[in-house]
Amino acid sequence: MKTDILAFGAHPDDIELGCGGTIAKLVAEGKKCVIIDLTKGELGTRGSDEIRHQEATESARILGVSARENLGMKDGFLINSEEYQMQIVTMIRKYRPEIVLANAIDDRHPDHAKAAKLVSDACFLAGLRKIKTVNEGKEQEVWRPKQIFHYIQWKHIQPEFVIDISEYLEKKLEACMAFKSQFYDPSSNEPVTPIATKDFYESLTYRAQDLGRLSGVAYAEGFTSEKLIALKNFEGIVL
Repeated sequence: MKTDILAFGAHPDDIELGCGGTIAKLVAEGKKCVIIDLTKGELGTRGSDEIRHQEATESARILGVSARENLGMKDGFLINSEEYQMQIVTMIRKYRPEIVLANAIDDRHPDHAKAAKLVSDACFLAGLRKIKTVNEGKEQEVWRPKQIFHYIQWKHIQPEFVIDISEYLEKKLEACMAFKSQFYDPSSNEPVTPIATKDFYESLTYRAQDLGRLSGVAYAEGFTSEKLIALKNFEGIVL
């Protein structure tokens, strides 16, 4: 499957929180987007990995992505190992994306920064011809994405560019709240976590609004880039 965007998240809901509006916008523009969750989020205080799987499936439907897979890596103990790298290499070669989106380069949850480096390294390795991988019984061709962009999560990281999601904020919120077990629910009897508060839910809007304020749009999501971005011209820039 040739894919435009392959989005990786350490946990189910990382992508929705970090770049759900961008994914929704790209899908609406006709881009083929696929989500890969590295872990099942089984160490999460609320819910269970089974519940999160159901929620991830519903969120994928809301966003309209072409596919969503879970690699079943160990939640809380992500390491930049050959085993994990090769799993990601196989996904990159399977979906052949032009752009990869990955976790924040630094964040509150240690899995996030680890996932950022793990995915970045795997993107490089996926382009090496002497590394052999097999998918569905067939040897895969090499593939290296053109760009790797990291979305922003809990910590305030200065973005290097933003995507205007003004028309897709509601879709982002809907996709996030598909994870009912994880976020604010006044009727829930489960323990309250930092992301299960009303304040956190409201932050999804006001953080996007603040990036929008700084960039001249209503709402935006921010990204960092692993390499300098070159523009062919000024078309597409919000002035």
